[in-house]
Amino acid sequence: MGISVKNLTHIYNEGLPHESVALDNVSFEINDGEFIGIIGHTGSGKSTLLQHLNGLLKPKSGQIIVGDTDITDPSCKLLEIRRRIGLVFQYPEYQLFEETVAKDVAFGPKNLGLAQDEIDKRVEEAIGLVGLPFEEIREKSPFELSGGQKRRVAIAGVVAMKPEVLILDEPTAGLDPKAHKDVLEMAYNIHKHEKNITIFVSHNMADVARLCDRVFVMDKGKLILSGTPEEVFSEEERLTSIGLSLPPAAQLMHRLHEANHAIKAEVFDAENAAEEIFKFLGDKVC
Repeated sequence: MGISVKNLTHIYNEGLPHESVALDNVSFEINDGEFIGIIGHTGSGKSTLLQHLNGLLKPKSGQIIVGDTDITDPSCKLLEIRRRIGLVFQYPEYQLFEETVAKDVAFGPKNLGLAQDEIDKRVEEAIGLVGLPFEEIREKSPFELSGGQKRRVAIAGVVAMKPEVLILDEPTAGLDPKAHKDVLEMAYNIHKHEKNITIFVSHNMADVARLCDRVFVMDKGKLILSGTPEEVFSEEERLTSIGLSLPPAAQLMHRLHEANHAIKAEVFDAENAAEEIFKFLGDKVC
């Protein structure tokens, strides 16, 4: 199963003085099992695109085909979209409401009309997948948990619905460094376990470079660049011109390369940057 987006256009306040084109003829393909990053400054169209992918907004024109289903077709039922595409908004913990963690995670599967045995199975599996101890927290109030744990419980509620596409909109926003790292590892583990399409939106270029198979760059409602992290982050001048930066490790390696061309510039994460620097220094020592 893949995703095909064809000539997607969305206009806010059409025909009014404050009319704005939020998506402008956007087209792309996502292959089954890919981990896709979407980057762009505020107002670039990222959030509008995500809401189309989940069926919350309908386009002015264009199509979104998930597998063999055109989710932009007026006859497509919203329940079918929700069953296949899970969207985790920023700060999803603000949407927690049940008296226990288990009940909160079970809310989505119940709405799918699943049998209780299947619901119970999915709840336990989802809580484990987000890295929380099921037996220890199942009967706790979600409001007794830490901020990072609340975030993971909220994500578990979407994961329990077993979507074929999981969309994570800034899943690490506002978290401390440890919780940030935990949520990134959780996202990677869920993707590997579920073998789904994961779409990851972030302002953290290092996270995108580390996790994603391909990266889409949005600017003023257009998809202006796409490719592997190596291909996208090699376009430093173009990214800078639209207010984006390279991952910190890539910035360092570009500056070192400018000083000495023997140092490889196309390195985008801290671990590989450290290896490249040690290799260079080792060669010099020898």
